[in-house]
Amino acid sequence: MKNCFTNIRVRYGETDQMGVVHHGKYAQYFEMGRIDWLDQFAISYAQMEREGIIMPVRQMNIKYLHPARFDDLITVETSLREIPDVRIKFDYKIFDQQDKLLTKATTELVFVNAATKKPIPCPDYILEKIKK
Repeated sequence: MKNCFTNIRVRYGETDQMGVVHHGKYAQYFEMGRIDWLDQFAISYAQMEREGIIMPVRQMNIKYLHPARFDDLITVETSLREIPDVRIKFDYKIFDQQDKLLTKATTELVFVNAATKKPIPCPDYILEKIKK
């Protein structure tokens, strides 16, 4: 399946007292990667929300291999693990500017009806776009 590459410059406020990116900031990097991944198929997260579909994160698994630091230019590689059903699963790799692998992660999100808060199948229009 098609991968997406998102470049991010690490900001000072994203680092901790040890001078490395705080572990909690990685969830934001993954979210940026997911939104870019959806954008390449002309799938708007904002439009899904206007249609009453939300996608809460159900599970996240992160393996930190090497630290990212202030002012590093990192690249988040985002890929879809499998065709979604009620859940959509993404894999991520974060590289530094020398292409050194820093972090590997997975997330699982669930398609949910915003009004009822009940899981729903992946919308057909999303399946059609990603299967092309």
